[in-house]
Amino acid sequence: MKQVQVWHYEAFSRHKGKGNPAGVVFEGDALAERNMQEIAKKVGFNETAFVLHSDVADLRLRYFTPGHEMDLCGHGTVAALQALVEAGTIDKQTKLTLETKAGILNIELETKEGQLMIAMEQAAPQFERFNGSAAKLAEALGLSSSDLDDQLPIMYGSTGTWTLLVPIKSIHAFSQMKPQNREFPAILTEKPRCSVHPFCVETIDPDADLHGRHFSSPYSGTTEDPVTGTASGVMGAYATMYIYSGKQEWLVEQGQEIGKDGRVLVVVQTDNNGKPHVSIKGEGVYVGSLMVEIGE
Repeated sequence: MKQVQVWHYEAFSRHKGKGNPAGVVFEGDALAERNMQEIAKKVGFNETAFVLHSDVADLRLRYFTPGHEMDLCGHGTVAALQALVEAGTIDKQTKLTLETKAGILNIELETKEGQLMIAMEQAAPQFERFNGSAAKLAEALGLSSSDLDDQLPIMYGSTGTWTLLVPIKSIHAFSQMKPQNREFPAILTEKPRCSVHPFCVETIDPDADLHGRHFSSPYSGTTEDPVTGTASGVMGAYATMYIYSGKQEWLVEQGQEIGKDGRVLVVVQTDNNGKPHVSIKGEGVYVGSLMVEIGE
C-alpha cells in the first residue's frame, strides 16, 4: 500500500466552510490513472485535481470526481493554483499556461488587498438546444413546469464541461429544489451524462447578477456542487447571449441553500469576429490535509 498526501482547499470563497471543497495532489506524475480515480473516490470531494508535468504548457491538471474523470474543473483549478502558490512552486504575480483535456488555457494570477485572485480562461462556449420534456425536467428538480422561465431557452452549454442550463423564474424556487439525480439521464436524452444547472437573475446579494445551483450527473458519485466554475462560465456566456446582450461581467452567487456562500466573477469578451471569450475569476482558502492509502 502507498500513502498519498491530499491538500484540502475551498474555492470561490476566502472563508473556510463557505466555498467548494477540492482535493489537490502534487505528485500526479507518480500516479497511474486508476490511482487518481481511487484517491478521488476515497477523498469524496466533488473533484480532486492532480498536478502533472506538461510538454506543451507550464503545467498540466487532471480532474476526477469520485466516479470519473472530468475534462475541466473550475474550482479544482482555483484550488490547485492556490496550493501551488502557497507551496512556493509558482509566483503569485504571474501569467501561465495550463494543459487540460479541454485544451491549453491561459491563467493569470494577481494579488489584491493581500488576497490572491485567479483568472482562468475557459474553452470556447458551445450550446445545443434541449429537446426533452421540460415537465419531466422540472419534476426531477422537485419543481413544477410553472417554475421554469419559458421566456428563455433550456440549453446544453459548455466552456469545457457540458451542463444543462435551466432558467428559473424566481429565486424562491431554489430553496424548494429536491433533485432526483438518478432521473437525469433518461430526461437528458441528447447528453445523458450531463449535470443540471438551474439559475435565475434574482439574487440574494444585491451586488450579484445571477444565482445558481448545480446538480451532479449520477455518474459522478456526488449530488450537488456547492460553487461551480465551469458552469458559471458558460452561464455567463448564455446570459450575454439571451438576457443582457453586450454585458461583459457577471457576478455569480451559489451555495446559499446548502450553507455555502460562493462568488464567481465571469468575464465575457467578444473579439473582432464576434466570437465570445470566457474567463472566470475566483479565490481559494486552505483548509487542511489528509493522507489517503491506495494500492500500488
